[in-house]
Amino acid sequence: MSDWFLQQAYGVRFEWGPSGAQRLGREAACLVVVDVLSFTTSVSVAVEAGTEVFPYAWRDETAAAFAREKAAAQAVGRRAATPQSPWSLSPAALRRAPFTPRLVLPSPNGSAIAAAAGGSSVVAGCLRNASAVGRWLALHGYGTGERPVAVIGAGERWPDGSLRPALEDLLGAGAVIAALEEQGVGALSPEAAAARFCFTGTPDVAAAVTACASGLELSCAGFADDVAIAVEVDAATIVPVLTDGAFRQGEAQPRGA
Repeated sequence: MSDWFLQQAYGVRFEWGPSGAQRLGREAACLVVVDVLSFTTSVSVAVEAGTEVFPYAWRDETAAAFAREKAAAQAVGRRAATPQSPWSLSPAALRRAPFTPRLVLPSPNGSAIAAAAGGSSVVAGCLRNASAVGRWLALHGYGTGERPVAVIGAGERWPDGSLRPALEDLLGAGAVIAALEEQGVGALSPEAAAARFCFTGTPDVAAAVTACASGLELSCAGFADDVAIAVEVDAATIVPVLTDGAFRQGEAQPRGA
């Protein structure tokens, strides 16, 4: 694939899914994962409570072994949560569950994107913490030609496994990009500018996410509380940063500042 697809002329870039993360992550100094109705909103809720979150790409028997290796609790699927295993890929369930200091959070989309970053820094962004992420990126010098940032919308999957770009992740990515631009940082690629415009041009972001296909899917399945938490726009001030294999609250200032 041509290098033109890497948006190399710009400090702030936008792409979709694990493949987009793998390609843009080769050159990006920082990669922001956005998975609004699942992974990154759950990460924001857990890290906000003081939990270290270990992403893991597979929800199978290997996840249990990985959790034992990390001396961590293991999150299960939304419908598989029980009183004995109350942690799941559900922000509402994570808020209700007992505190755990370490949690393995399996996610085929969000975790796969984080793993595709290579040597880049990785941040979990969502609508809940978009402004905080934008400020953190600017404070740490990301978003310039020398230190580009790639914002990656996780999207969903069609039954055949192909990527379905999802409105909620486009809006979440646009929120992060808009917040970064407000800090006076970097030139936006046309892809990033379009995502930003999608966010700023949507009169009621919470209503749009609630009424979109993914929001309706969750609500009709009995998880309307998860959608409600996901649209708490800028309710969180924490920035989960992947450090030594786990998402933890990022430093307020860069080291040496």
